[in-house]
Amino acid sequence: MKTRFAGTVDFVPADPLSSPELSERLADLAAEEAVAESGIGHRGDFPGPLFIAVPPIEIEWEQRRKIATASGANADVSYNDLIRTAAAGQFVPFHERFMFGSVANHLADKFGTKGSPISLSTACASGATAIQLGVEAIRRGETDAALCIGSDGSINPESLIRFSLLSALSTSADPPAQAAKPFAKNRDGFVMAEGAGALVLESMESARARGARILGVINGFGEMADAFHRTRSSPDGKPIIGCIRNALADAGLTPDDIDYVNPHGTGTPENDKMEAMGVMAVFGERAKTLPMSSNKSMVGHTLSAAGAVEAVFSLLTMARERIPPTINYQVPDPAIPMDVVPNTARDAKVRHVISNSFGFGGQNVSLVMGREPA
Repeated sequence: MKTRFAGTVDFVPADPLSSPELSERLADLAAEEAVAESGIGHRGDFPGPLFIAVPPIEIEWEQRRKIATASGANADVSYNDLIRTAAAGQFVPFHERFMFGSVANHLADKFGTKGSPISLSTACASGATAIQLGVEAIRRGETDAALCIGSDGSINPESLIRFSLLSALSTSADPPAQAAKPFAKNRDGFVMAEGAGALVLESMESARARGARILGVINGFGEMADAFHRTRSSPDGKPIIGCIRNALADAGLTPDDIDYVNPHGTGTPENDKMEAMGVMAVFGERAKTLPMSSNKSMVGHTLSAAGAVEAVFSLLTMARERIPPTINYQVPDPAIPMDVVPNTARDAKVRHVISNSFGFGGQNVSLVMGREPA
């Protein structure tokens, strides 16, 4: 393997957990903190629905070997054969664990969320999509509150091999902490990471009525699909440009209202180039001085969780009036003439943030967030 490193959560034991098990543990920790801080309900009785972004799920290598060995299957056994075997006898727990909705079902039981829990996977935009669905449910008047989570515990050899075969991962292992180099000329891929972010969303009317501590406002969102390629963006940038413009329109804001861009910023040559092109198309000459820094330079790419994790970064940026940097930025790329807040955090008043999540397969979501209005 050309890439043998990743960003892991070291206080949650990873062995012998499977991806859905670890994703659930990470989501549980983040959700417990979010619900407690929100002051809405409590664990076991949350007064709204659950929307959770989770990674694509399938029976993993370790469990496949156990099933195949116990069943006497040969090397030609199909995945469908494994599923059928797992659905009966001693392997029923495997079958239940590797159902796509298992993480959401377990968390809905633990937190007492209302209605059917929604599991979703829109590639690297999944965490932002979970927030989008929560906002939509509140706007429709279906609920006053929603629990929105993005979680991903997919750091395992199988996942690393797959992303490595896509030539998406950085191979700069000396040292690994400097591997993620978004927007730098010598960027060579992203660093896979695991983690979770959780937001409790609430209607402004409900939050103010109960005197809630409001961390920020989701002003709007936008999405636009890009069916050009499984991993590459359309060369004309229209889906990225349209996604950002849709988010601004939904928020009722103009490009001049945005003080900071939290980009997708993976560190792959293709993504960074296309995102920079899209931001420059929307913000014009101002893009050269508009701060745009990548959280992924510090925490890696948390895949299905990234949109939610970066929404938390964005809210804290406004609350603390401190823009996080793009670290490992040593070799500027003249093709990206932008203010990437290189290497050092910057104090600044930020009224509105746009956070971009552009996933494989052309699944694009942008969130616009702002301070609580007076």
